[in-house]
Amino acid sequence: MPNTSRADLRTSANYQFGRGAGDALFPAEAHLDIEYSSGGRPNQIHAPDGRLASMGTDGRFTLGFAGGRRLHETVAEPAYRVYVGDESEPFVRDGDNAFAKFVGRVGPEIRPDDEVLVVHESGELLAVGRAELSAEGMVDFHSGMAVKVREGVNEYLDES
Repeated sequence: MPNTSRADLRTSANYQFGRGAGDALFPAEAHLDIEYSSGGRPNQIHAPDGRLASMGTDGRFTLGFAGGRRLHETVAEPAYRVYVGDESEPFVRDGDNAFAKFVGRVGPEIRPDDEVLVVHESGELLAVGRAELSAEGMVDFHSGMAVKVREGVNEYLDES
């Protein structure tokens, strides 16, 4: 029997991504398909437009592209965003990782292991993934992986 309410999911999302993120990801009136583990913890959270998020055993969300799109539309820039230019855009769009040498700017709050949105410098959402470096490291380093991409927009569109 599930023991996590939709309000609990919204509270967790607000804590992880900031005020308003919970309502963006898990609106009160929207249809959500929530799969629960045998212990009652939400595993996967889907909406008609795709996977919004998964909840890890640590209580943090990992984003699906559909969830990333909702956050991108709601959370103020540059929060939780890693901006890349034309050189890496086609690769990230296809689900390849984002490397530090191609990062232009980032949300200053980003820490390693944070869930992030990879965005083209024009503002288009390209992918969602996990930060491998801090915000400062992404901008200062000239080599190494900045974001381990989980799902690119082209992968998401292929599934739809």
